[in-house]
Amino acid sequence: MRLVTWNINSVRLRAPLVHRLAKEVAPDVLCLQETKVVDELFPHDALAELYPYRHVRGMKAYNGVAILSRIPFKATGGRDWCGRTDARHVSVTFAGGVELHDFYVPSGGDEPDPGINDKFAHKLQFLDEMAAWWRERSRPRAKRILVGDFNIAPLEHDVWSHKQLLNVVSHTQVEVDRLEQVRTSHGWVDAVRHFVPDTEKLYSWWSYRARDWRASNRGRRLDHVWVTPSLAQKLQAATVFADARDWPKASDHAPVVVDIDI
Repeated sequence: MRLVTWNINSVRLRAPLVHRLAKEVAPDVLCLQETKVVDELFPHDALAELYPYRHVRGMKAYNGVAILSRIPFKATGGRDWCGRTDARHVSVTFAGGVELHDFYVPSGGDEPDPGINDKFAHKLQFLDEMAAWWRERSRPRAKRILVGDFNIAPLEHDVWSHKQLLNVVSHTQVEVDRLEQVRTSHGWVDAVRHFVPDTEKLYSWWSYRARDWRASNRGRRLDHVWVTPSLAQKLQAATVFADARDWPKASDHAPVVVDIDI
């Protein structure tokens, strides 16, 4: 199975780019974040030929997640977090019991202080709830995949400058620690870093503010694919499809591609 996760930053605006991605990368399963559309207005008709199986949870103008697939679902789900109905989690189960969870973690605003920034407090609470939930559901030999825009670049070489971004939301120590608690709560394996050494710079997001994103290359790895240990041995390849960042009307995130034998 070729699995792609992509913060598309408006699926209605960028539905044509889904077609291009399908042609150039050919994902069997495509997980989207920031779809920014209520469920009844999701562009099902435009994408049905590519992906006959779709499970979406959206809201107007903000957030929203979706799983599009060529592989049938055995079950679908998703839950609310932090007492909010803001469409940040969707899940499906495939034949053989493989669960796929697609998350859009809150970005956290600009000030990394939960005492004065409610958005940052929300982000930390969200991560705490994720860790507790996965810890409760942990079981040996579970076949699960967790993907999405986590809005955290956890490693030193997941950002263009570790030193300059230590106090910038997405790379602060408190966020990195919280994300590590999520990872260890279920024994998750980072599927991309399984192939790309931690010492190698790797990004999936580049700001729109850069006139030439390739030249400046001030990126962050905010988009992730994790698998449970029982699936780690089934991983075959992983990459960030950075060329999509050059497409017309591109998202500021690039698709992350993982091949796995489920």
